[in-house]
Amino acid sequence: MAIKFILMVNKQGQTRLAQYYDELSVAERGSLEGAIIRKCLARNEHQCSFVEFRNYKCIYRRYASLFFIVGVDGEENELSILEFIHNLVETLDKYFENVCELDIMFNLERAHFLLDEMVMNGRIVETNKKHILRPIRLMDQYKQT
Repeated sequence: MAIKFILMVNKQGQTRLAQYYDELSVAERGSLEGAIIRKCLARNEHQCSFVEFRNYKCIYRRYASLFFIVGVDGEENELSILEFIHNLVETLDKYFENVCELDIMFNLERAHFLLDEMVMNGRIVETNKKHILRPIRLMDQYKQT
């Protein structure tokens, strides 16, 4: 599995979380994000959730006011990435208790931590929600004491 990037974007096209697994300059990331976000947000709900852009295949899904966009290489299975996106949202939901855009904005380091528990070097390494949430909950307990 070769994930190249993961973006969380609001309906206005503002990036709330970006994680890249390929080496790209800041300028390249900015232009790539802008183009992909415009392309995904311009589509209506009756169109499929797969978009090919440059050498990426982008799979996206909208949950409430957030779009989750995952860029992969051309060989990747789109349905498995849709499942991954759903699992990511469920994991964030479980941790934040009904996740919303503000949760991501004000707890960005926690959102990155959860994502890092699931994906390493562009490969999905963990999908079990209990295993993903355990380390961050332990950190939260430690912080409270």
